[in-house]
Amino acid sequence: MTLPFPLAAPEASAVEAGRKLFAQGTDFLKGVVAMEGMPPDDRIEVCFAGRSNVGKSTLINALTGRRALARASNTPGRTQEINFFTLSDSHYLVDLPGYGFAKAPVKTVEKWQRLLKAYLAGRATLRRTFVLIDARHGIKQVDEGILTLLDTSAVAFQVVLTKADKVKAAERDKVLEQVRGALQSHVAAFPEIVVTSSETGDGIDTLRAIIATLA
Repeated sequence: MTLPFPLAAPEASAVEAGRKLFAQGTDFLKGVVAMEGMPPDDRIEVCFAGRSNVGKSTLINALTGRRALARASNTPGRTQEINFFTLSDSHYLVDLPGYGFAKAPVKTVEKWQRLLKAYLAGRATLRRTFVLIDARHGIKQVDEGILTLLDTSAVAFQVVLTKADKVKAAERDKVLEQVRGALQSHVAAFPEIVVTSSETGDGIDTLRAIIATLA
């Protein structure tokens, strides 16, 4: 029996393509607070979304091999910019502000939501959104808002479980079951899940391979 939303398992050629792509180097380009500040959409683009403190910056640093490329913060809601990074001369990696934070003012949250909707609707070369989900907790109500927004924006998204080293195998399987169930109602969900740990490196090659093989 084939599970819905199986774990991604790229071929060796894709893993090698990912290694070569990320070996070419990644640099911070700019932080954007309004659509008019966006760089030209002239290359393949992937973005990373996740609730605050899900490990997004740490994952981007692990992917790129740059320990301090994306700045991690212990203060939820601190980052309010959409941060663009160049990957070689062919890709953008885009770090979206963490959502679900309670300390940010209501007007700040509303401004971010408007910018996010405009970004998702307005980037012609956006190929995939990676939605990061904490492997200890699974998909929460706060995540459903972004998943629904991606559905309505017709932007394909793929769930990436983070911090997999923090849970035992049996607990991880329960979370995977919950995530698979939650994803079945989302039409934009890509039908594979990636399980990662920035600490151990698990899943990093898989994620690089996926990015490298997006057309």
